[in-house]
Amino acid sequence: MARKYEGRAVGIDLGTTYSCVAVWLDDHNRVEIIHNDQGNRTTPSVVAFTDYQRLIGNGAENQSATNPENTVFDAKRLIGRKYSDPIVQKDIMLWPFMVTSGVNDKPMITVKYKGQEKQFCAEEISSAVLTKMREIAEAYLGSPVKNVVVTVPAYFNDSQRKATIDAGAIAGLNVIRILNEPTAAAIAYGLDKRSNYDGKRNILVFDLGGGTFDVSILTIKGDVFDVKATAGNTHLGGEDFDNRMVYYFVEEFKKKNKVEISGNPKSLRRLRTACERAKRILSFTFVTTVEVDALFMGIDFSSSITRAKFEEINMDFFNECINIVDSCLRDSKIYKNDIDDVVLVGGSSRIPKVQDLLLEFFKGKALFMNINPDEAIAYGAAVQAAILSEDFKNVPNLVLRDVTPLSLGIATATYWENIMDVVIPRNTSIPVKNTKGYCTAIDNCGASIIVYEGERPRASDNNLLGLFTLSCLPGPRGQPLEVCFSIDENGILTVSGKDITTGILNEITITNEKERLSKFEIEKKIEEAEKYRVEDMKFLRKAKVISALDSCVYNIKSALNMKDVDLILSPQESEQINNAIIVAMNLLEMNKNNQHIEIDVLEHHLKEMNSMLNMLLKIVEDMKFLRKATVMSALDSCVKNITNALNTKDVNLIISPQESEKINNAIFGAMNLLDKNKNNQQINIDVLEHHLKELTNMLKMLLKIVSLFCHIS
Repeated sequence: MARKYEGRAVGIDLGTTYSCVAVWLDDHNRVEIIHNDQGNRTTPSVVAFTDYQRLIGNGAENQSATNPENTVFDAKRLIGRKYSDPIVQKDIMLWPFMVTSGVNDKPMITVKYKGQEKQFCAEEISSAVLTKMREIAEAYLGSPVKNVVVTVPAYFNDSQRKATIDAGAIAGLNVIRILNEPTAAAIAYGLDKRSNYDGKRNILVFDLGGGTFDVSILTIKGDVFDVKATAGNTHLGGEDFDNRMVYYFVEEFKKKNKVEISGNPKSLRRLRTACERAKRILSFTFVTTVEVDALFMGIDFSSSITRAKFEEINMDFFNECINIVDSCLRDSKIYKNDIDDVVLVGGSSRIPKVQDLLLEFFKGKALFMNINPDEAIAYGAAVQAAILSEDFKNVPNLVLRDVTPLSLGIATATYWENIMDVVIPRNTSIPVKNTKGYCTAIDNCGASIIVYEGERPRASDNNLLGLFTLSCLPGPRGQPLEVCFSIDENGILTVSGKDITTGILNEITITNEKERLSKFEIEKKIEEAEKYRVEDMKFLRKAKVISALDSCVYNIKSALNMKDVDLILSPQESEQINNAIIVAMNLLEMNKNNQHIEIDVLEHHLKEMNSMLNMLLKIVEDMKFLRKATVMSALDSCVKNITNALNTKDVNLIISPQESEKINNAIFGAMNLLDKNKNNQQINIDVLEHHLKELTNMLKMLLKIVSLFCHIS
């Protein structure tokens, strides 16, 4: 039985372009996709660095056009890779931020932060996104979040999975399970369909996201999810389609204006944003326009693109997706006619041409699109997190049987070349433990166990995971050895070697230190992440104080401008308030000019200003009360005087019926206002004064008539 963890774990879909967090709700027996502070259910996987602060998510994305060199995206495409990787080199050509080679060929992202040049590895950028997702979850749950299930592409290799766990550790999170994205989507599908089907169902999950592509074939029977095969490309997705559009329009701009913009990060960032928007629009219309004002050197750019042209420039990518589907079906040994549902996941699966090619490949079989492609993976991760948490009780009792995406083995020496000998074939269900026998190849020497993953026959053509030496007693070659490969639920590999003759054993968990962060480095990164978090909190604290101080100055000035307030204040009070306003204005100006001000100084002055504002507001309230009381008294007196004047003999014979009706209506209105005030109902003082003015004019007219009568008499 799987180990249970304390508290309530959440599920995080750590995507290339967008991330999503979800949690299981025990009371409602369902998953809740948690919205961020902007009200969105997905958050951009973007981190930006400025002279003042670090931004994550929507805030980072919103300023990317003005700060492209320091806005980092696509970090997932770097995680667990080497700088010299041809894929990384190709991506660097398109990114506005700088990527350089670090220790052991590790790619390092260089940005300018608070006036200094800083270097970050991909794990640190991903950890910042994970930190944001944790904060979103904690704001919703109202309690700290420590344990998480994080999803990764099914075709992520061993080093990429471990790098993702490192990113979680830097973010202060305990990654209790690494879950393959298509498997997570299958859980969402399974829970959606479980009430409709009792028998066995074969499903194909087609997961085409922003930066990665995965295909998994599963058999679902009851609560058992059995992955039969998986295939994919960790560098194929919506970002690649965007890149093709950017290339296309860069060339068009060059032809039209004889100007090259490929070396201008700001222009490329703005063009990329417009291309991404156009790509989305082309999913539901046949033509759209890409427009960017003053794209480069003040030149406006406007060009239309049809859905057909978009499909043409990306057709090789679309065809590769179908080829991977075909390969996955062959590995699973399931015929396409036996697939019950083709489940679409990932934002790029909305592209009409992709859907058309799938329909053609599966001979018209309807595609399953009932689950939200942007949220399905986080949904499944939340269910897995709930299964592994002690605090959740009403959780579906699901059994997941995933597979390893790549073959794992060791290098065996021949007389001319090292050959890859597979110990665990790809698409083997995990967890798994396989043992295989070998023998020493050299006299009087131990054995070097060199571990690889991949499908190439030559060992050096595959991905080196690690190595260790097994000591043996001196003797001729051919001494028997035993090598054991063990993969846990996260897909993490442990390899052991044993000399059968002596019983000597050596074992390692493949840590791949050359590409992976060491324990010391992770601890250092955790300290740095905490430092940045504290700095971000300080910045937000200062920003709130500055905003409050500015608002306080405005409100004090408004209060001072009210009629007769200055008559109530003593000369000393007026001078004190005016001096405080001058100091506050100076502090605001210093902040505007980026001059350093201690936040304690700002908070102390804000406290003084708030005290003065409260005093002024009390004066204003008292004045309003006295003003209202005066008006109400005058209104009551005016009504009585008008009533007395109307009761004077023969007055009603002089005033016209219209005037009489007008006066009676005014009296009725005044009586209502007096009654409302008696019952403590809110009345605008301007309404009272306006009504008093009308009644006063009527009273003057009546008194003039009464005076005339008295004079005649």
